[in-house]
Amino acid sequence: QVQLVESGGGLVQAGGSLRLSCAASGSTSGISAMGWYRQAPGKQRELVATTNSDGSAIYADSVKGRSTISRDYGKNTVYLQMDSLKPEDTAVYWCNAKRYTRTYWGKGALVNVSS
Repeated sequence: QVQLVESGGGLVQAGGSLRLSCAASGSTSGISAMGWYRQAPGKQRELVATTNSDGSAIYADSVKGRSTISRDYGKNTVYLQMDSLKPEDTAVYWCNAKRYTRTYWGKGALVNVSS
């Protein structure tokens, strides 16, 4: 089992920055990809960014150029730095980890961007 705990969400003004953190614990060996998804009110959950064990990263077009995903393997933690935040970035952000055939989710962190 893998436990994921997000932190760093909150209220921020448009144009501001935020860094989300997600710490993995439990059976962390074998985790390949870690990333972030989000769900805005009335919308479906969508991928924000993900990073694989080879260091490659994928970003949603909506955040590309404004966000950076990074991973600290020693701390089993993945970060999402978000800059130039927009009101449409308001959502619950979930951390996601893939370990072999299983996918794990955190409980989510609310990011609220005010205009």
